[in-house]
Amino acid sequence: MNIDDHAEELASDLGVDKAEVKENLQNLVEYSVPVEEAKRSLRRKFGDEGEGQSGGPTAANIADIGPDSGNVTVTVKVLTAGQRSIRYQGDDHVIREGELADETGTLSYTAWEDFGLEPGDTVTIGNASVREWEGNAELNFGESASVSKADDIDVPDDVGGDRDLADLQPGDRGRNVEVRVTEVETRTIDGRDGETEILSGVLGDESARLPFTDWNPHDELTEGASVRLEDVYVREFRGVPSVNVSEFSTVSTLDREVEIGGPTRLTIREAVERGGAYDVELVGNVIEVRDGSGLIQRCPECGRVVQKGQCRQHGDVEGEDDLRVKAILDDGTETVTVVLDRDLTERVYGGGIEDARQQARDAMDQEVVADTIAEKLVGAEYRVRGHLSVDEYGANLETVEFDESDDDPAERARSFLSEVEA
Repeated sequence: MNIDDHAEELASDLGVDKAEVKENLQNLVEYSVPVEEAKRSLRRKFGDEGEGQSGGPTAANIADIGPDSGNVTVTVKVLTAGQRSIRYQGDDHVIREGELADETGTLSYTAWEDFGLEPGDTVTIGNASVREWEGNAELNFGESASVSKADDIDVPDDVGGDRDLADLQPGDRGRNVEVRVTEVETRTIDGRDGETEILSGVLGDESARLPFTDWNPHDELTEGASVRLEDVYVREFRGVPSVNVSEFSTVSTLDREVEIGGPTRLTIREAVERGGAYDVELVGNVIEVRDGSGLIQRCPECGRVVQKGQCRQHGDVEGEDDLRVKAILDDGTETVTVVLDRDLTERVYGGGIEDARQQARDAMDQEVVADTIAEKLVGAEYRVRGHLSVDEYGANLETVEFDESDDDPAERARSFLSEVEA
């Protein structure tokens, strides 16, 4: 049943204008309110307390709940409890969210009202609806749900949101991390209240480094600071988890310095299968320098690469010269395109923009710069560090370090064979 059908059914039950019902229903659904919860909300709004429900919710174990489970009643332990603000029809609304568990599994939740849930509480939640969120089931409950204390249950999961950065996943809510701020900058964005200042940068601990955004800048988040962040949520940014700090997050300075580990060493296949990786190290052979390398031109407005004087967004433009390398790295498990910025390209090329321009003029061919780079790179083995993203166009590594490998191939082969034999 689509929105139009839901609206027609609801308008008929309530005896009100379908267009008005449809507009309200669409607004709620666009803000991720499940359809059934949205319909109940509108019934209350239009004065129908009966809510037209046929049959009560089904008692269920978490393992048996799927995106199509409808309304359920569950007895669960609260693992994490966070808060976040959303805007609906011009008004700010605070939702509660986190993770629940029973003996059979875990499930994320969104509570549209404050039920006073705290980590460690065991509760029975009645008449909660289930929706699909990022491919998984999620429990949603609001005014029409009941929440009551229940006898304690044992669950195999840890109560509380403390995690290492390497253990964070997109969709996590109510997480706590102890990290060091390795990079931070103030940015101005076009937010929901107009121009808004935010902080963005990189956090690190012994397990990993991840990007972060602070939507309500905290003074404690300065470069080099070791801090504890409580009640953060995690989104996906360019294929990797990104830590989000909100107005409800708590930021406190630690009395110790958080140690930061090195990049995560993976095979290319492992990195690609993750769907993205931040601060990863790959080792492989450059087998090709792709078109679009060497001396290129970029749009002065948006920075995109210009092809024959044409920017995809701004049309005819006077391109600005730049240097770039797009090389195919192969480690025997998979391939990835590694992208080198101007600084790294100048280092492997052995010259700057003016040198590249002169070589192109002398040869009357701009492609000669890419050919020179290919002669130097193709066939050699390199250790590459950067941030991997995977999309419909393939796997690309935004490179921050690019050096010839000093690994011993024979030793690496022996190590591989010993792992296979084991």
